[in-house]
Amino acid sequence: MAEKTFESQMERLEEIVRLLEKGEAPLGDSIKLFEEGTKLSAALGKMLDKAEQKVTVMQENVQGELAEQPFDAEEAGK
Repeated sequence: MAEKTFESQMERLEEIVRLLEKGEAPLGDSIKLFEEGTKLSAALGKMLDKAEQKVTVMQENVQGELAEQPFDAEEAGK
């Protein structure tokens, strides 16, 4: 089974939010949707954290020590 993409998981989370906001689902279904949404939210948060770590660039500072610097997309495009 292929791993679901960030985008597909985000779409499902948005769908769950819409369904819950409507308030038309029976209580049991709403609880299941809420549980699924909570799991998706946690998984998406982990994916974002992982992506942020990949984007972080290691840069040597004046003393020759490694210092972690966030990736600046605007500066990289110059």
